[in-house]
Order: sequence, then C-alpha cells, then structure tokens
Amino acid sequence: MARNDDVVVITGASSGIGAALARRLGGERRRLVLAARRGDRLREVAREAEQRGALHAAVVETDVTRRADVERLRDVALSTFGRFDAWVNNAGRGIARPVLELTEEDVDEMIAVNLKSALYGMQVSVPHFLARGSGHLVNVSSFLGRVPLVGIRSAYSAAKAALNSLTASLRLDLAAKYPGVQVSVVMPGIVSTDFARNARAAPPPGPTTARAAGPPQMQAQTPEEVAEAIARLLHHPLPELYTNPASAELARAYFADVAAFERRASAR
Repeated sequence: MARNDDVVVITGASSGIGAALARRLGGERRRLVLAARRGDRLREVAREAEQRGALHAAVVETDVTRRADVERLRDVALSTFGRFDAWVNNAGRGIARPVLELTEEDVDEMIAVNLKSALYGMQVSVPHFLARGSGHLVNVSSFLGRVPLVGIRSAYSAAKAALNSLTASLRLDLAAKYPGVQVSVVMPGIVSTDFARNARAAPPPGPTTARAAGPPQMQAQTPEEVAEAIARLLHHPLPELYTNPASAELARAYFADVAAFERRASAR
C-alpha cells in the first residue's frame, strides 16, 4: 500500500502518460524522480508536479537505452531521497512498418527502447526493493503486447509482448521469497498522445493511420485517464492491469478464437 510521501521514479516523464502520472502523483504529495532525454520539458513537468503538491520533483536527464544512464538515475534517486518506493518503466516508442518491411535497425530500436530499457530499470531498481523487503515495480506495456492486431506496430507489439513475459517471469521469481515486492505490468490501449506522430517511420496522418490506431470497440483514453489507473495501481497492486475497460473482453475474444478474431480485424 502506497503512502503519500513515497518516492516514485518515472521514466519517459517529459510527455504523455509519464508527464500525466507525475502531475497526478504530485497531487498526492509524492516525492518524484523524473527521467527523460528532454531536460527542458522534464523541468517543466517537475514544476507542474510541485505546483500540484509534490514535496519535491528531482529531474534526471536520462537516455533509458543506456544502462549507465539508468544506473545514474537510481543513484540520484538514492542520493536525493535515500530510497525509492516505486519505479515506473514508462519510456517507449512505436513504429509504423509492417513485418516484411522491417529493417534490422527498426527491430534493434524497438527492442532497445521498449524492452532493454525496462530490463535495465528492473535490474537497477529491484535489488533496492529486495534489500528493503518492499517496493513496487511497474512496467508500462501495451494492449498490443497481448493482442497484436495492428500490423504496422509489428516490432513494437513484439517488444511489448516480450516485456509482458519478462515481467511475469520476474514476478514468479520473487513471489515466494519476497512477498512485499510487487511487480505489475500495465497495458494501455489507444491513448491520445503524440505516440503515433513520434513513431519510427510514421506515415503522415490520414485514413490509414486512423484505421490502424486500434479496434473500433476501443475508445481512446487520455493520458490523464491512464495516469489515474496507474496511481490507483500504486495503492492497490495487481499483477496485470488493462487501463481501458474494453481491453479485457477483446483479449478474451482473441484467445478464444484467434482465427476468427483476425478475420474480423483484417476486414475492417
């Protein structure tokens, strides 16, 4: 159970879900450590979080694809606050390229940004939790990591599926011996951020990208709605969380009959 003065580390905090989460937790008077590459924007988010009540929001310019940067992020959190209580691996990037057009560079970047960065976060944060006997690791994945129904998000979906698996493996490793350490994966659906615009090889906005955004049954959520779901998760940990109410039913339909689900999806 989270306390209002807990220390929370958030990667990818300069925009989108990460920035919304920083502002949301600021309202709970949390102590925050915010990480991203864009220092100016990160400092702006820190000010916004403090204006909402954060006791302090430290800023660490971080490239999460570099292990040394993630280690430095941990070290700054410990030197500033003496501890951290939750670590949210939120940084990520999409892609807009179907499988047969993927390059090695595409795949390497998707793995580096969406999987290895989270692995670095797990490996630097969890030992601190184990030493304390408590803590909460949150990996922000995607519904597409569970149900890969958007072809141009191919390598992104694959990287997020790997993140889901890695998270579950860690949770199983720790469950018996470290019951006070929580490990969660969060799977947002469509979120109204700049994610699509910033995706690798993103096409210009138009009917194709709109159609590829997701299933018609799933309405887009705002970053604030996703941040609210993560904030609740920090108070009431769960192994897995779909932030969109439609996601769980779609996932059940997918696994009940993959062929039928894919026929319907491809006919859109």
